[in-house]
Amino acid sequence: MNFKPLELALRARLAVVADHAHRDRDPASHLAALRSAHEELLHEIEKLPPGTDPRLLHFLQGQSYTKAVAFLEQAGASEG
Repeated sequence: MNFKPLELALRARLAVVADHAHRDRDPASHLAALRSAHEELLHEIEKLPPGTDPRLLHFLQGQSYTKAVAFLEQAGASEG
């Protein structure tokens, strides 16, 4: 399965969370961006097929998104 859209959604959400300047400048806009990024991430998670690696599911369910990205990077490196 191609996990690239999931990885991109994870990275987008992490980037919004890390954007403290945006949060400090315009909290309402930052919250809207966070909601949007989170909704996109949930959409990608819903598309995961049965049999998805339980470690990845564990990271996603625990909202350990940095660990999920690292898992996907490692899985991608081992495939290539």
